[in-house]
Amino acid sequence: MINGIQGVRVRRAAAVAVTTGAMLATGALTAAPAQAVTAPTIVAKTGYVMNNANGSSLFSKGSTTKMSTGSTTKIMTAKVVLTQSNLNLDSKVTIQKAYSDYIVANTASSAHLIVGDKVTVRQLLYGLMLPSGCDAAYALADKYGTGSTRAARVKSFIGKMNSKAAQLGLTSTHFDSFDGIGNGANYSTAKDLTKLASSAMKSSTFRTVVKTKSYTAKTITKTGSTRTMGAWTNTNTLLSSYSGTIGVKTGSGPEAKYCLVFAATRNGKTVIGTVLASTSVTQRETDAKKLLNYGFARLG
Repeated sequence: MINGIQGVRVRRAAAVAVTTGAMLATGALTAAPAQAVTAPTIVAKTGYVMNNANGSSLFSKGSTTKMSTGSTTKIMTAKVVLTQSNLNLDSKVTIQKAYSDYIVANTASSAHLIVGDKVTVRQLLYGLMLPSGCDAAYALADKYGTGSTRAARVKSFIGKMNSKAAQLGLTSTHFDSFDGIGNGANYSTAKDLTKLASSAMKSSTFRTVVKTKSYTAKTITKTGSTRTMGAWTNTNTLLSSYSGTIGVKTGSGPEAKYCLVFAATRNGKTVIGTVLASTSVTQRETDAKKLLNYGFARLG
């Protein structure tokens, strides 16, 4: 009788062992850890991705290397404007000839603002971030800098950009322009730009602007009539090609090559990152998608 009971126990133990082995083999008991996801290869010279919820790093490639940033600089331009005390987004700015002259002289990206038109600060932010208007950047720097001359006000505004960078702990970032058309000392890193974008995204106005695909401004002309501007289209094509994209900003230039600061939210989790010095508009988007996919895979 005792031998019979022992036999049953042995058979049961064997059955449990076989079942457990089968479950382990199929992964039914243990899922692969998030860290096991294979890191992607990107063409961009540097890249960085983080979990927006807590700032933890998810991917890094040369992320602390100082690089030219192109128009991703305009994230800080917007940040400085949106942190002004007593900000009135409906305040009007009269477009000066100096802004359009600047565009022509630098063959710069433009919101095609019309000299003499009155444009609200809110509209200028759309003109800044969607078509990457350097004329809109100039107008904002002129309005929110301090000084008795335009040159003094612009210098003051760039000073505010650098003060904000220091305040945010962006130790490898420096600006010498309001739009990214630098004079040799306009640089940041993929990590710093990601941290900057994360901070900027705390503003509801900023979030609304950078996730907008197209915007049509109605400005006031010299004669007081209403002008319907041509639609501004967002240069961030991820908004249409990657589900969950919520921002942020493109950049390009002879030195900067092709840059993209990007953010997307899926299943309540937000991944934010930057690629700098990719090889084309298409490639920077491909790089960003790889990093977003990897970031979400890491977060599980």
